[in-house]
Amino acid sequence: MIEFVKPEEIEARSFEIISQELEARKIQLAPENKDVIMRVIHTTADFDFAESLKFSPDAVRVARELIQEGADIVTDTNMAKAGINKRKLEAFGGQVHCFMADEDVAAEAKSRGLTRAAVSMERAAALGKKVIFALGNAPTALISLHDMKKCGIYRPDFVIGVPVGFVNVVAAKELFLGGDVPYIINEGRKGGSTVAAAICNALLYGIDVGAR
Repeated sequence: MIEFVKPEEIEARSFEIISQELEARKIQLAPENKDVIMRVIHTTADFDFAESLKFSPDAVRVARELIQEGADIVTDTNMAKAGINKRKLEAFGGQVHCFMADEDVAAEAKSRGLTRAAVSMERAAALGKKVIFALGNAPTALISLHDMKKCGIYRPDFVIGVPVGFVNVVAAKELFLGGDVPYIINEGRKGGSTVAAAICNALLYGIDVGAR
């Protein structure tokens, strides 16, 4: 049966359906993480994220405080960059960056025998301000961040680690699980640029009083 829903009511109706299905599955979300998990499910229609998304202590609060302090967001794909609500981020003084397609990044990566993701993380570290990393594609980006932290070169302020795929994906995510860098990480192979963007938007929308 086709359900008639006004265009402006589709999102709210979608969240109602998600809530009903979570209840039917007997899944209860931690209140402090609910906004993020619900929006990821809304983006993917995949209820596995209700249990596979992992949060460091007070992760959502920490990330929102960083945003309010003017932190930038660095992504590993232009798709994720395009999906993040830049107007809301800019209201707090932040910008979204993706260095992956920059010609000089590609040239440097080739000359040094590195991935563009690794060089992009170095560019992000050189921004000179607080950064939230939203990584949905390249496990080498997570590995590079971890290596820089391990060597004492750079410590990320916050990591959203949701690369999707098969090669090094699970191991790269595990580098940050349980560590001292605040994070939102999806265990396992699932993730993607749309998931990274959805998490960022959930964080942004939740800062405004009354927003979802």
